[in-house]
Amino acid sequence: MNLRQMRIRTIAVLSLTVLFGLELSAREPIKSPPPVKQLAEVKVVRARDLGVPFDGTPGKLNSITDVPGVEVGYTTLISGEGKLEVGKGPVRTGVTAIIPRGHDSLNDPVYAGYFSLNGNGEMTGTAWVDESGFLEGPIVITNTHSVGVARDAVIAWRIKHGASDTTGYWWSLPVVAETWDGWLNDINGFHVKPEDVFHALDTAHGGVIEEGSVGGGTGMICYEFKGGNGTASRQVEIRSSKDAPPRTFVVGVFLQANFGRRSQLVIAGVPVGKEIPGEVYKSTSADPSFGGQESGSCIAVVATDAPLLPNQLKRLARRVSLGLARTGTVSGNGSGDLFIAFSTANPNVANPDQVTHTLQTIPNDLMDPLFTGVVEATEEAVVNALVDNQSMTGRDNHSVETLPHDRLRELMKRSR
Repeated sequence: MNLRQMRIRTIAVLSLTVLFGLELSAREPIKSPPPVKQLAEVKVVRARDLGVPFDGTPGKLNSITDVPGVEVGYTTLISGEGKLEVGKGPVRTGVTAIIPRGHDSLNDPVYAGYFSLNGNGEMTGTAWVDESGFLEGPIVITNTHSVGVARDAVIAWRIKHGASDTTGYWWSLPVVAETWDGWLNDINGFHVKPEDVFHALDTAHGGVIEEGSVGGGTGMICYEFKGGNGTASRQVEIRSSKDAPPRTFVVGVFLQANFGRRSQLVIAGVPVGKEIPGEVYKSTSADPSFGGQESGSCIAVVATDAPLLPNQLKRLARRVSLGLARTGTVSGNGSGDLFIAFSTANPNVANPDQVTHTLQTIPNDLMDPLFTGVVEATEEAVVNALVDNQSMTGRDNHSVETLPHDRLRELMKRSR
């Protein structure tokens, strides 16, 4: 090959490299907030700020992270606009990670209980939760078609960050759940990658967390308004008798809200969905699941520092159903309404370094305040997901508006 041929070949290779790099750059989802406003310009407004009168006393942050040790992390994937091109976008999806005891106690399982209100959905690892009574790692939530990659990524992450059991045997049955975001997202493009799951887990933290269109909730729709993530908490006092001093515990709820029709929405007893009519899913849609019936799903995570046994935590998980019902949903045939509850009390009780462990628990007869807290926090978490949010346009220019704050404030004032 002479010098001239070598130069031509080098230029060709460089040109292909640049073009290939541009193509990859154009197709790669970015980790960012919704492209409506810059994050610094978005004022956080939650349901209570609009005068919604909820029952109960919230924790300091009114969040699942009011339960000591609980950490939450997100990866948000948003890129592209216009017509759907499978594999390219538009992308409106992400990953949410919840670590029960935080990064410092990854290998200390928590007592847990699972409940399915309607099983048209997926939450992996729950057979072992039911069998063992323990949740042995983080909870990850994403879109329906990314459950597999997320599950495998959690295993890889735990191997990197955790430790084997006392026999040196590595194994993991992760809890990974989903709701469907295909109305706004290129769900069949499989844009969630292992590194996105790693990022959500690595960045999980306590304190204030974002709501709305972030993480796994990025592309979700609730009551035909923009849905996604919502959270709330309740301080709960339990007394053994009328004159006894109370013990105070916290119940926190986090949910990925992706359910309901506009006309069903009720907020604090007010038929908001009928007062603010609208439609996202047209009855003429090519998707047969959108024929005017209830559709969508809800994944809910309940956390508490109250010392409860697995069967008691299953009872807590069931009460999410009543909180959702307060907002109007009927949990239709197409819904995957799957709930898990865990307690951060009783550390190290799964440790096989001794034959028996001493633990604490609350008698069933004293659990009513905890049930109430779950119902109240669930209701508020749904409304927070609607209020602390922004409108979004996604695949094929499908657009979903956020619940209008001014109209909701007006309806709350009128109902008093």
